[in-house]
Amino acid sequence: MIPDSGWTKQIGILGIGLTVNQLLVWGFDYALYPFVIWRMGLIAGGLVMTVLSCVLCYSLLRFYDWSKKDWLGIEMIKGLKERDPKSWLGRVTARLLRMGDPAAMVILSVRFDPFITTAYMRHGSHKFNGLSKRDWRIFFISLLIANAYWAFVMFAGVSLIEWLWQKLTG
Repeated sequence: MIPDSGWTKQIGILGIGLTVNQLLVWGFDYALYPFVIWRMGLIAGGLVMTVLSCVLCYSLLRFYDWSKKDWLGIEMIKGLKERDPKSWLGRVTARLLRMGDPAAMVILSVRFDPFITTAYMRHGSHKFNGLSKRDWRIFFISLLIANAYWAFVMFAGVSLIEWLWQKLTG
């Protein structure tokens, strides 16, 4: 049996956290989202999914703060941004992580979701201290960016599948 060191415990927390988060994201983004867009259309479906995304991401933020565990590695990455590294690679990494908030918000919102975007962009690492006014702005802007992007992607995908189905079935 491996002794329970800080690293083994953190690896276990990361493994479980990343797995559960991926299952949630996959179910929401690739099952529920296209189904709602298909049934309700781009506008109504996009609005419904934005509200559901808001509830889910806010609930995840609350759980993240309540658990005070870095189960996605976000705080570890933020910690790298705050350090003054000695190595060349460390300095380059820290510099990239310190790049502007607007660019980071758009990239994170499109690539991930408002939960991860907000958790990453909060000031300080390992604080788990709720949302400031700035954090709420980040959350809602990210919510709009992420859902506008994903609704259009899902609408395009659903429309393509419908078009292909019509072509194949006559």
